[in-house]
Amino acid sequence: KRDGTRGELSRRPVQSLPVPGFTLWLTGLSGAGKSTISCLIAAELEERGHTVDLLDGDVVRTQLSRGLGFTRADRDTNIERIGWVASRLARAGATVVVAAISPYEEARRRARAMTEEFAPFVEVWVSTPVAVCIGRDPKGLYARARTGELVGMTGIDDPYEPPRAPEITVDTAEQLPQQSARQVLEVLEQRGLVPPAAGR
Repeated sequence: KRDGTRGELSRRPVQSLPVPGFTLWLTGLSGAGKSTISCLIAAELEERGHTVDLLDGDVVRTQLSRGLGFTRADRDTNIERIGWVASRLARAGATVVVAAISPYEEARRRARAMTEEFAPFVEVWVSTPVAVCIGRDPKGLYARARTGELVGMTGIDDPYEPPRAPEITVDTAEQLPQQSARQVLEVLEQRGLVPPAAGR
């Protein structure tokens, strides 16, 4: 744009590049509490001024990964897609909260590597035991798996590989979702990724 008087380009302040965001990745069995905890965390982060994108595994399945099945290859592809999207959003300065079973260590490692090219990656293992998840069974999936109606259920007839070195471990069998969310936020504060809540 020219300023109309001397034919020179108008001078506008150059905006600095956005500060990189980070990815918070919650992994665990179905029914462990990932979605509940991630929603609590996302709401609190938005209250603190973060631009938050929440990538829930169930929602991603109906949009980004529509058409994929539940073979190991398809599950790995699903996690790779989530990881790629998370890496782009975090690079642009967003805080990305992912809640996905993501049962295989290698797929999670690749998702981490994609994000860490640009921004921090924090893995949260929601380590709730399978017996507790079966007792909850909010979607009725474990019941279907135990009768043979559903094949390839993670934790029943398909493996879940626990993270080898997660930054955070929470167990919703031992604490309320609000307590788990608070535990995660405290670690993010300690790492300098999240400012303390107002009044603290």
